[in-house]
Amino acid sequence: MDKIGKRGSGFARTRIPRPQVVLQPMQPACCSCSTRNCPCKMSQLPQKSPLASPLSEDTTSRGDNLPMESFWLEVENIKQSSEAEQEECALADVKTQEEGEAEAEWLQDAGLSDLIGDHGSESDNALLSTLTKTQAAAVQRRLDTYSRSRRRKNKPPVRDVRDIFGVVGSGETGKEKEEPSPDLLLHNLRTANVQKPESQDYSCTVRNPGKEEVFNMDIAYSEQAAVLLKGSFLPESKRIKDGNVLTKFKIPKGRLGVTRIGDLSAQDMKKIPTLALIELTALCDVLGFELKRNKAAKLKTTEKRLFGVPLNTLLENDQKLLPNTKVPLLLQALLSCLEKRGLETEGILRVSGSQTRIKSLEQKLERDFYSGLFRWDEVHQNDVSGLLKRFIRELPAPLLTAEYLPAFAAVQNIPDLKQRLQALNLLILILPEPNRNTLKALLEFLSKVVSRENNNKMNLWNVSTVMAPNLFMHKGLPNKIPEGKEKQLAEGAADVVRMMIHYQDLLWTVSSFLVAQVRKLNESNSKRYQFCDKRLKNLLRKIHADKDKVEKNQAEPSKVVKVHASLLLKDSLEVHLNNATRVADVLRQFQKNLCQNGWNIVNTVNLLKCNNSMECTNLLLYEVGGNIGEHCLDPDTYLLDLYHINPHAEWIIKQNPSYPRMF
Repeated sequence: MDKIGKRGSGFARTRIPRPQVVLQPMQPACCSCSTRNCPCKMSQLPQKSPLASPLSEDTTSRGDNLPMESFWLEVENIKQSSEAEQEECALADVKTQEEGEAEAEWLQDAGLSDLIGDHGSESDNALLSTLTKTQAAAVQRRLDTYSRSRRRKNKPPVRDVRDIFGVVGSGETGKEKEEPSPDLLLHNLRTANVQKPESQDYSCTVRNPGKEEVFNMDIAYSEQAAVLLKGSFLPESKRIKDGNVLTKFKIPKGRLGVTRIGDLSAQDMKKIPTLALIELTALCDVLGFELKRNKAAKLKTTEKRLFGVPLNTLLENDQKLLPNTKVPLLLQALLSCLEKRGLETEGILRVSGSQTRIKSLEQKLERDFYSGLFRWDEVHQNDVSGLLKRFIRELPAPLLTAEYLPAFAAVQNIPDLKQRLQALNLLILILPEPNRNTLKALLEFLSKVVSRENNNKMNLWNVSTVMAPNLFMHKGLPNKIPEGKEKQLAEGAADVVRMMIHYQDLLWTVSSFLVAQVRKLNESNSKRYQFCDKRLKNLLRKIHADKDKVEKNQAEPSKVVKVHASLLLKDSLEVHLNNATRVADVLRQFQKNLCQNGWNIVNTVNLLKCNNSMECTNLLLYEVGGNIGEHCLDPDTYLLDLYHINPHAEWIIKQNPSYPRMF
């Protein structure tokens, strides 16, 4: 595997995690100009260079000269668009962080800020107790570095790593030691929380050319990579030569089904980014990559209401008009217009509209969009696609965020396709919710464009090369491209966009091992809060006794539980569970009793009628409480297995919010 060197780059300090996968060594660019069309400020990717040499056909190159004309044409269009404005942007100098500073920020973003204080508390133990071996090793490496930097600065001592992870003392003195090797760190960490034993079959990660491959989400990605590395086997997956042919992956549905983004409650989803950050760091450690962060520049925002406005501000304004809006209304309008009249247009997205008309349309939208006076049917489709790309490009911070943009771009350097997708999956989970929802809406539209390839002549690679500059170029980020790497980085950016479009169903899935960690984190937090009140100790003891009894009797062949539907019915449904009972079976049973037994319906408009029968697909079963906040269950979930994992939860039937109501 190629070793990746260090790279300095500036990123803004925010509350969210800020990883950067480091690329090849390079010299920082120096520029004192302030205009927006300055090349060093405009592009994270370079202009096409005649010096760029073709790539060799190996496992780290594309293996084929894929057409990149659309990419460079789009770069030129972006440059011309920016030259017409001559706006100024304040770009701060990139500052390299001191030793220990990046590690301190990482620990804080990973929810482990208590480890870097002068005294510990119980709050960090809950998260630490959920970590796998490789995740714990990633935390320990950064805590080691931070501790050494504190000692060198003669600051008060911090908590010893061995106190955090319960490592048995080896008689070593307090004398500062050299940094232990990763193997020694892995050996010394406690392994009680590893999700699967080492004897687990990891054959699913082996490349299987020409056939559908299994994408295992039950085991932490870093654990899978560590086992492959331990066996001196790193799967090879050459870059795809055909722009539209990509390996097929299948997520196996275990007994607990598959969890998608949006299936978990907001409270549980808030825990996912920190867990995903730790896992991404662990995966990169195993693969030999380095996650490094630098302080970023802050750009001045405009006084506009639509273009150049932060996503959070846009959504706040939109939610005043339409509560629960998750994707900016302007973006929804642009995508809706293109879906209605632009999907059949030849060269849509690739053929640039008039820059003069696009600028004029932007001004009209700023004035008339919220008043509803803007006439979309009078706009040329190529101008609408230009507005779409302009909206994405003009965001004060990149859609993929300034913090994560280099990490997204560097995914291309991971040799194995499956591991590239694993890293992308974690990066998407780390994104702030507004960015993630907006990106999903955009990728769903791009997938529709590709599906009409026969009419619009835009295949997957064409769409990817056109959209890559708009996602990876930003005026607020300095250009630091190694000489001779222009072609490789441009193709890599387009390849990342292609993966996000083609594999979006996989990428918007919450891995089972992360859901299991959320459950364990909730259980640990519940125990801690209950111990704060002595009067609850006896109750806690009884609950755990009951839980232990349930765990011992997991082989019981059946169980009778109640399923509630309080928003629909006054009655509850008694369900006899066995090893074959799935969520879909319960919903069908509910539908049957609803139609045949004449249950007292509370609100008929909450049910979708079809041919005088209730449509089962309009209903969903939720797991509520216990060790989870609220979890929308996969129809293929086996309920007896779920009951054993979370015996204290309630099961509630609700209407599918994505289905329209019929009045």
